[in-house]
Amino acid sequence: MSSTPVTTFEGVLDAVAEVEGWMTEDQARKLWNGARAVRPGGRIVEIGSFRGRSMIVLASAAPTDVELIAIDPHAGNDRGPQEIEGFAEEAAEDNEVFNANLAAAGVADRVTHLRMFSDDAIGSVDGDIDLLYIDGAHRFGPARDDIVRWGRKIPEGGDLLIHDSFSSVGVTLALVVTMFFGSQFRYLGRAQSMTHYRRQRLTGRQRVGNAARQLAELPWFLRNVVIKVLIVAKLGRLTRYLGHREPTWPY
Repeated sequence: MSSTPVTTFEGVLDAVAEVEGWMTEDQARKLWNGARAVRPGGRIVEIGSFRGRSMIVLASAAPTDVELIAIDPHAGNDRGPQEIEGFAEEAAEDNEVFNANLAAAGVADRVTHLRMFSDDAIGSVDGDIDLLYIDGAHRFGPARDDIVRWGRKIPEGGDLLIHDSFSSVGVTLALVVTMFFGSQFRYLGRAQSMTHYRRQRLTGRQRVGNAARQLAELPWFLRNVVIKVLIVAKLGRLTRYLGHREPTWPY
């Protein structure tokens, strides 16, 4: 990776090619487009940075006067698929690699890293968030709290991106109770498991259509659950019959 910030989407794909993380090209495009659209002087917040893959995309795309905040405790928990607890030894390395990756991509000086859990960090971020990207804890309770508490900071017209939607059981349940039938966010679609919402007050009829579009994603969610069960059961070779080419966690 170069220490000079890249200015094209193709360039940022090259910059993050060796950075560990879970992000498809389509998902990177959503992050890139979302960051470029943030208003002058606006703010982007990411919850769950791991080793910096997604933040490099956001920081490379955002206008120079946009504030960027990465929130990740690097505490050895919620690191990735089936890595919920017990990775304390890896925590220090995750933090070091995160900082090194941002520096190598030339964006370290643009990003404020709050090495805190998201529920503790919320008091450290005052004011509006124009683009919020959530890829934090995937259990139901923390995922719901991130959506509700941090979502309140998004003004009308602001964007919310959520990773592992309709893939993680906890995140999907959190979406059902907070977003499916709500009146504050319009569902704009997804790139694989990354959903895109926009803050917009919805009328009764709009809420029905909004719920229907999200409910239509549930068959894809059930497919992903079956894929995960097969992988856990060491039957990953069978996932190809569900259109999943590699026996890896779907995201």
